[in-house]
Amino acid sequence: MEQKHPLPPFTLETAKQKIQMAEDAWNSQNPERVSLAYTIDSEWRNRSTFVNGREEIVKFLTDKWNRELNYKLKKEYWSHSENRIAVRFEYEYQNKDGKWFRAYGNENWQFDENGLMEKRYASINDIEINESERYL
Repeated sequence: MEQKHPLPPFTLETAKQKIQMAEDAWNSQNPERVSLAYTIDSEWRNRSTFVNGREEIVKFLTDKWNRELNYKLKKEYWSHSENRIAVRFEYEYQNKDGKWFRAYGNENWQFDENGLMEKRYASINDIEINESERYL
């Protein structure tokens, strides 16, 4: 059976560990690596896009990182319960025209008993920034 430690139920320490692992994986910009943290049939809502399963996750992230260049993400613990974690995040990226953006958002995560994320709901807002305003 495929497992991704730490497993629920989460403590404050293991919730923060799970968040750091997610941040590191997303900053790798490797869609296949990221997808392995999710169940085969994981459900996502990312802004107004709905993604289902690892294959769609890989495609979604490949497209995302082809558009969002020089991507850098920071996630922050918000709260947790037995098998759920809420995070606040921000990331910066540059589009193909050279303009910089910062995205702010919140995510709600739900994990199965094997520590794989089965649900991910993300609400995200982007603002254009000047390069001098970057801090990630």
